Amino acid sequence: MAQAITKINSIILFAVGLLCLPLTGNAQEFIEGFDTDTIIVEVPDSLTQGVLSVANSSFAPVAAVQEKAFKPNPTKAVWLGLIPGMGQIYNRKYWKLPIVYGGLMACMYAVTWNNKNYQDFGGGYKAIIHDATAYKEALNAAEGGEIDFDFNPDWTEFLSGEDPKTEVFNTGRQNHFKSRKDYFRRYRDLSIIITVGVYAISLIDAYVDAQLFDFDISPDLSMRIEPVFSPQTRYSSRNIGLNCSITF
Repeated sequence: MAQAITKINSIILFAVGLLCLPLTGNAQEFIEGFDTDTIIVEVPDSLTQGVLSVANSSFAPVAAVQEKAFKPNPTKAVWLGLIPGMGQIYNRKYWKLPIVYGGLMACMYAVTWNNKNYQDFGGGYKAIIHDATAYKEALNAAEGGEIDFDFNPDWTEFLSGEDPKTEVFNTGRQNHFKSRKDYFRRYRDLSIIITVGVYAISLIDAYVDAQLFDFDISPDLSMRIEPVFSPQTRYSSRNIGLNCSITF
């Protein structure tokens, strides 16, 4: 009985040894070929590569943000144009600034200069009329005697050596003051109207320039001249001429 048990145990141990032998060999081979300092990267198969390529293509690069094209607002251009030149600056038409400011400065100079001369000759006309009346009354009161009279310098400063006592009654001198006064008043008023017109034109220019800022103008600006022949008919004679056509 004991010998049978011993044989059975021997058979079991032998079978177990046979089962453990290949496992031990594989483990030993894996351990001997493994390097702890080496990273093994396996090449993906074709299916994995296809999935990865599709995933990469789905992530498109972010396009650079383009700056929005400038387009002026006509209403805003008019409001800014209330200050001379600001409408042109808003529309980025800086080359028009010398025209706007030059025109307004010339108009303002004309208004100022004509108004100064109008005030001078207007004051002189009033002064000579007043002195003529006062001096005549003083002469009548003196009954032909000599009197001292202070003439107003507003009109005597225009004299070039003439005697104020005789010039004060000179109707030609009085008419000269009146005509010069009217002349400079007329051109002062005309200068004011022109100034307002230049200001209005600057506003209109700012609005139209903003409205037509992106208007496409064809570069084909050409003029074509060609001969024309008209045959004779019952109602007209034979004509030969030139035909001019302009493309814009």
